[in-house]
Amino acid sequence: MVWTLAQIAEKIGGAIHGDGTQEISGVATLKTAQQSDITFLANSKYKKFLAATQAGGVIVSPEMATMVPTNAISVKDPYVAYAKVASMLYPNDKVNAEVHKTAWLHPDSRCHTNVCIGANVFIDADVEIAEGVEIGPGCVIQQGVKIGSDTRLTANITLCKNVSIGRNVIIHPGVVIGADGFGIANDNGKWIKVPQLGSVEIGDDVEIGANTTIDRGALENTVIANGVKLDNQIQIAHNVVIDEHTVIAGCVGIAGSTHIGKYCAIGGGVGISGHLTIADGVQLTGMSMVTKSIREAGVYSSGIPAEPTQQWHKNVVRYRKMGELTDRVKQLESLNKD
Repeated sequence: MVWTLAQIAEKIGGAIHGDGTQEISGVATLKTAQQSDITFLANSKYKKFLAATQAGGVIVSPEMATMVPTNAISVKDPYVAYAKVASMLYPNDKVNAEVHKTAWLHPDSRCHTNVCIGANVFIDADVEIAEGVEIGPGCVIQQGVKIGSDTRLTANITLCKNVSIGRNVIIHPGVVIGADGFGIANDNGKWIKVPQLGSVEIGDDVEIGANTTIDRGALENTVIANGVKLDNQIQIAHNVVIDEHTVIAGCVGIAGSTHIGKYCAIGGGVGISGHLTIADGVQLTGMSMVTKSIREAGVYSSGIPAEPTQQWHKNVVRYRKMGELTDRVKQLESLNKD
């Protein structure tokens, strides 16, 4: 699609600096953009590329507008504005209502006439699929699943029995939703399975990254609320609740029955123990380990950043002596009191 800078500025609530008639048909980086492209500057690390950019337009904050050598659109948040512009220039294709000849739909399933079902899809009994849904190749939709309108399953996704998916959800390849949670009990030295009788509820406007797994609840449901965004390769255990508009980066593991609040941001590789409560507005930096509930909003971290090996070895030696040093400090304090 082609938009003028003036049209783009109007759509995103920005101010034009320069030629509003410049036509834009693509997006690119500051380094690679040509005259027909629009780009953005949201991170000061890339400011060094601004002076030489050939972009037809640059989205910047108001204080940076005078530094743009071509045309600019100034907005409060350039990254958010860029996301909106990219969606304008590259809109999602409309769903073509068709069912591939290799797909199998159970006679008792209920699909709206305006859906797209790809090759080798399996749809079991009592499945309900709403208008505008797209189900990519190789997906397995088990009995009793409900899928809301305009949701897109890309490819090779498994929705297990009785899972509920909301409206306008995007699910990327390899996702499994509703597999059994890790419920086991020790019966005199032998592990036996605890039946997982709940399911999974996915709200509206959720996005789930590739190869992420969300386990069904043991009794009650696992819940992913409206607006949650999940990255790739996340493990969400049984009976976890993730509240509205929380975002979680890749390779996070969340143990069972933990409740994560609204508007949280969880960095990559974080581990969260089970049966915890994370308050609204909590940010966890990458590779943190959470073993206790967090009751107040704020930024929390754990782990030790990488450092030269020689220094790390010295620090490990010091760490191992901490118990001894603590005892010596207590003894000195005791002597001082006497």
